[in-house]
Amino acid sequence: MMARYLRTVSTRRLLAIIAGLLVAAIGGTAIALAAVGNGPVPPRKPLAGAIHSALAAKAPAGITARITFTNHLITATDLQGESDPILNGASGRLWLSPGTHQLRVELQSDSGGGDAQVVVNDRSFWVYDPSANTVYEGTLPQKHATKKHETEKVPTLAQIQTDLNKALRHVDLSAAIPGDVAGHPTYTIRVGPKHSGGLLGAGELAWDAIRGVPLRIAVYARNDTAPVLELKATDISYGAVPASDFNISPPGKAKVVKVQTPRGANPTAPKRTLKGHTALRRHARVNGLAAVASKLPFKLDAPASLVGLGRRAVTLLDWGGKPAAVVAYGQNLGGIAVLEQVADANAPGLAAGPKGHKRRGLSLPTVSINGITGQELDTALGTMVHFTRGGIAYTVLGSVPPVAADQAARAL
Repeated sequence: MMARYLRTVSTRRLLAIIAGLLVAAIGGTAIALAAVGNGPVPPRKPLAGAIHSALAAKAPAGITARITFTNHLITATDLQGESDPILNGASGRLWLSPGTHQLRVELQSDSGGGDAQVVVNDRSFWVYDPSANTVYEGTLPQKHATKKHETEKVPTLAQIQTDLNKALRHVDLSAAIPGDVAGHPTYTIRVGPKHSGGLLGAGELAWDAIRGVPLRIAVYARNDTAPVLELKATDISYGAVPASDFNISPPGKAKVVKVQTPRGANPTAPKRTLKGHTALRRHARVNGLAAVASKLPFKLDAPASLVGLGRRAVTLLDWGGKPAAVVAYGQNLGGIAVLEQVADANAPGLAAGPKGHKRRGLSLPTVSINGITGQELDTALGTMVHFTRGGIAYTVLGSVPPVAADQAARAL
């Protein structure tokens, strides 16, 4: 699916994905040039030409790879010692069969705490979290069927260059940097925020210069030459993958949680509105301070400015069937968002014990917000502060240092 997607996605969507690396994180990349190993290196080529070749490449019948995942997003002081492959980083394997829409990813923590698994069979999927001994099961949204006479067209070089020129108004793009990953020739693109990127430095995406398959993605914090997050192939082979490689089941004694995913609407289906029929509804967005405040069962805290950042937007959310609000301050990634909702006394939330709350391998340090004990998660790419006051739960998020997030929380 990944290989096919890179070749068939529209150029605008591809550029949006590249720019989206700047937000990842939440994630989920580079300041340094792409690492060059001992493998073959492709010739230099303009970025538009390198993207065109990737989109036009023939999809492989399948992919088998060894991969490594690096995670330095959260410092070691925030970990409680559990061997979580996602939090601690891991090495593992990947199997992909585009024709049968099957994917399997296996991550083994370096500390030997068990395998994290992701398995997709057509539309059904399950994810196993070894640290919580929990399996998350669900169904992917139905994709729209492409009509037989419709074919995916590879954009021309001129079209790609036009889209690159538009992207350059908002982000800094490198040239296509020749290199190699897992013994295969690659081109790497570096993407950096042009304005107010917060703590985010840049992103990198490397793809196979011949087959167009992504081989490495990484996220870098500002002024840091080592990746905060990185997923890359260390060994890869192309060819059909046996069905038996996908025929595995979740651990039998694990807790099972059903995950509800959005349903894809069928654009050709009639939109019935008669009583007794299910209509395809599009709920109107509610925006603006007064409109959102009128929909909430609590008083909204939304000052005109927060730590010097002007209020930009107020939006109503449906949070688990209950109305909530998000208030955005500032512009771009350097801004701050405040989520406000009715506190759920029965939910585990982020309540902390004397030394912080241990939640799935994390110990969240406590912080005082005007005399109220809250919790703070400080990462290389941003900060989250959570506290409850008067029955209302506040979550402050931003790609900002802890001092700025703390000040914003105390100003509410």
